[in-house]
Amino acid sequence: MNAIPSVNLEDFISGNSERKEKFIEELGSAFENIGFVAVSGHFLSEELVGNLYSEIKKFFQLPQETKDSYEIEGIGGQRGYTSFGKEHAKGRKEGDLKEFWHFGQYVEDNPKLLEEYPENVIVKELPSFNSVGKEAYKMLEKTAKYILRALAIHLDLEETYFDGFIKNGNSILRPIHYPPITEEPKNAIRAAAHGDINLITLLMGAHGKGLQVQNHEGEWVDAIARPDQLMINVGDMLSRLSNNKLKSTIHQVVNPPRELWGSSRYSIPFFMHPIGEMPLNCLENCIDENHPKAFADITAGEFLHERLIELGLIKK
Repeated sequence: MNAIPSVNLEDFISGNSERKEKFIEELGSAFENIGFVAVSGHFLSEELVGNLYSEIKKFFQLPQETKDSYEIEGIGGQRGYTSFGKEHAKGRKEGDLKEFWHFGQYVEDNPKLLEEYPENVIVKELPSFNSVGKEAYKMLEKTAKYILRALAIHLDLEETYFDGFIKNGNSILRPIHYPPITEEPKNAIRAAAHGDINLITLLMGAHGKGLQVQNHEGEWVDAIARPDQLMINVGDMLSRLSNNKLKSTIHQVVNPPRELWGSSRYSIPFFMHPIGEMPLNCLENCIDENHPKAFADITAGEFLHERLIELGLIKK
């Protein structure tokens, strides 16, 4: 498979059973075969996406001293700013060529999680930055909920299986800036080959090429969505839960050709995480003689902690 399949979320929420079944079949097939799919008909308006890109560009253009004031020590980069080169892919020492921001969950009706999650960081210099970020977060979370409902049906679960686990989940909206490349990178690329930690990732059409997906033959395929589409992929948590029925695909962001080194690249992924108590034990209906249980039992919170250590974002 050398092209990323496309689906329209309006089919799933149309109220038409045939269109709904078609969506579930196409989505499930894409996630079993390549782990990525381009989705239109989602809940983000063109205006909201435009406003978000405008605000994040303003933030990354702030003086470095100002941005550094929003880098919060001791929380593993879960909220606020993470400066250039701090994060690296699992198994690599070289820092990725990027800086980024994290918006986190806006907890409702759960004092325990309100206490547990770090607070969102308010950027004083940009009055609309946080409100636009929150609105985008909510619309991406809503889109993710319906994608997971379709996947629940595909996995022979109750349609709302994931709903309770993702309400107030530890999800992250991450605007990323890949700055212009000013010298020959020493064994580093914008984002080294990796799988995502979470359940699913929703990526707004990045400004600039670069995202590549590794298919089952080990070939790198360019993943390019239309401006009105979200690129959505399976993360390691969903792969574990489904005993590898749904594939968490390795992907990377490569450096541009030398003639484009002088340009920035912006990208805004939304990492859909459940609450920490969610069990990621392989589903019984995904285990059989040909597909023995591939993973030990673990909770989402335990798994996330392990991976943040591997990424260099928190210390043991």
